[in-house]
Amino acid sequence: MKYISTRGNAPKLAFDDVLLTGLARDGGLYLPETWPHFSPADLAQMKDLSYVELAVKVMLPFVEEVVSEDELRQIVTDTYGAFESEDVAPLVKLGENEWVLELFHGPTLAFKDYALQFLGRMFDHVLTKRGAKLTIAGATSGDTGSAAIEACRDRDNIEIFILFPNGKVSEVQRRQMSTVLSDNVHNIAMDGNFDDCQAIVKALFADEKFRDDVHLSAVNSINWARIMAQVVYYFWAGLRAGAPETSVAFSVPTGNFGNVFAGYAAQRMGLPISQFIIGSNANDILIRFIETGRMQSKDVFATTSPSMDIQISSNFERFMFELMGRDSSALNDAMQEFKDTGHFSVTDAFMDRLKAIMDGARFDDETTAQVIGDVYKESGYLLDTHSAIGVGAARTRRWDKAVPMIILATAHPAKFPDAVKAAAGVHPELPSHLSDLYEREEKYAQLPGSYDAVKGYIETTLKERGKL
Repeated sequence: MKYISTRGNAPKLAFDDVLLTGLARDGGLYLPETWPHFSPADLAQMKDLSYVELAVKVMLPFVEEVVSEDELRQIVTDTYGAFESEDVAPLVKLGENEWVLELFHGPTLAFKDYALQFLGRMFDHVLTKRGAKLTIAGATSGDTGSAAIEACRDRDNIEIFILFPNGKVSEVQRRQMSTVLSDNVHNIAMDGNFDDCQAIVKALFADEKFRDDVHLSAVNSINWARIMAQVVYYFWAGLRAGAPETSVAFSVPTGNFGNVFAGYAAQRMGLPISQFIIGSNANDILIRFIETGRMQSKDVFATTSPSMDIQISSNFERFMFELMGRDSSALNDAMQEFKDTGHFSVTDAFMDRLKAIMDGARFDDETTAQVIGDVYKESGYLLDTHSAIGVGAARTRRWDKAVPMIILATAHPAKFPDAVKAAAGVHPELPSHLSDLYEREEKYAQLPGSYDAVKGYIETTLKERGKL
């Protein structure tokens, strides 16, 4: 399996090089040159596999030239053996032919753990084989950072720098990052919003001398290995909800589009998915795109679902590339127009392809709270603010009630206790392993929203650590 860049001007790479490279040299995102495919008969044989064995089956075609099946099984076993639930990702019935896929049973209580706990161990495996060191730079709107830090803490061959928008993540999210005092972990509270943090991370990757000097790699979902690991839970849920005998539908609360793209990848690999629904908060760039065919960035609004407070959805580039027939020239034109003007439009044919599989809905803080309250009254099930948007979107945009609807619950309600309590009247408690989170010592740097300031901080820190 080789990997190609969406922009078409970077060399094809093997999996281990893609893992360590993150963003392609031409500014594009890596994708497999061809999609592996499972037949209905293959899927039927996968229905009774454990999560670990299913993960090996789904991911092996992407890595097998550089990671053996036994090595992959060991990494996956180590990754998911520490998750709270024996099922790893429980599927819970919520309503009529309506299911919640609980993706918050990892160490940091968010869906990012399912990919990042795997990614940290895969980094370690490849780096140890090569005798190499790595500097990781990532931006977070709340959940990626803590999951990445938990996966990479105390690893001798990794230094990790996480940028988060100062004052714009929940206190639980901040403390999950800032209370990790490991020497190789470096948190940066940056002035600005998530998109500003993400722009600086992309600029670091565009600086080829800096990138090579510090051996830079990515943990954001621009890294293909993140998407690859997330594909697994779509197969897991779909097979348990009736596939391949029936098609299934998924509703996904969406910010950076990586989680949705993982579902699209599962569809390309043979999982019969009839509909994707994306849920958005007031930062509704993707919903506006579905409605108009025009991508236009606006100011970012602070909401009670901060992990979705994003206006530039990086992973949408991968989806565009696919729907454009993998035409890098057309994609480059659109991305350049977006960079120059803040907007671009696509063809009617593109929108026909998109609307054949996807719909979406937006929810402001008030309607999000109403969903949390209504679901709690109906069933006693407590949703966080992001998962509530997934439920609301599913219930308002579902095409066929005969098709099982699977809603991705992306975070534990205790990560957003104030908003959840205000909506449902119940204070969600943190699990025991985080019960003392508010008493732990914090450590993080505060920097202006400046590329030079962030670059300088990374260089200085690496020199002080003897890593540069």
